[in-house]
Amino acid sequence: MQITVTLAPTVTIRSDSFDVTDTTKSVLCLEVGRDRFRFLVQDSRRRGSYLEDYTFPSLLTDRPLISVLPEVFREHSVLSAGPWQEIRVSVNSPSFTLVPKPLFRKEYAGSYLALMRGSALPPHEFAQAYTHEAEGFLSVFNLEHPLADYFSEVYPLQPLTYVHQTGALIAATADLNRHILTPHNVYLYFEDEFITVIYRREHQLRYCNRFGYKNVQDLAYYILYVLDEQKVTPEAANVVLYGEITPFAERYTELSRFLPHLTFGHFPQGLVLADEFDELPEHRYLSLYGLGLMSE
Repeated sequence: MQITVTLAPTVTIRSDSFDVTDTTKSVLCLEVGRDRFRFLVQDSRRRGSYLEDYTFPSLLTDRPLISVLPEVFREHSVLSAGPWQEIRVSVNSPSFTLVPKPLFRKEYAGSYLALMRGSALPPHEFAQAYTHEAEGFLSVFNLEHPLADYFSEVYPLQPLTYVHQTGALIAATADLNRHILTPHNVYLYFEDEFITVIYRREHQLRYCNRFGYKNVQDLAYYILYVLDEQKVTPEAANVVLYGEITPFAERYTELSRFLPHLTFGHFPQGLVLADEFDELPEHRYLSLYGLGLMSE
């Protein structure tokens, strides 16, 4: 017997001017993870006007994501609206890699991931790619057939663009980096027990990876190791924090011991948000904001 659970958002931001009937000129940004779901609506002026954040209870995490999402979407006034001008879907899947554009071959997309993960993709997954034109490479990642089929069913004949969460972070840091004068900029994005590290030197992407950690000592060691590999001293690195971290977190205390230029990040300047978004910590939703900065 399956028990239906009503899921309520943990965070809701809605502009007073938001109009759920005005979707044909609006962009719907969806971010899907193992135990999280978030979405952002950009209105006809490309202004962020609506945001919701869901954290699935631990009781539900053993259920496939595809069995939980319908309970969120069912009779939701925004998610069931449409048609939309564009729908962007960010997936936080475990496998991704970056391939230089001149070397990429679509027919080898699955092989790139197999080489990276050490095994072929299972039958219920396939390789998806997104081109980062300005960066000169493609991000290749695994996507589940049931998830892609579900969104195609919910939004039939509507333009769906799939990207990896790291791809959205790459877009966000590119925008942030345009407004920073320091040459060595490191962006740390925290989510659960994972961290995404992006290093840009003179505005060029030099490093991007994600890893899990069990304690703050391992976290500090890995970041210092990355800096050493990139031949950047801690004193020269401008390190900016995003995601699930606060000034009171043990992770912040530990990192501040080794990184003298450690700060919390701000909204990307290239993204316009309604005044109501001022209620949110500016560093909290960088991956979702990055999705809003991407174009079809």
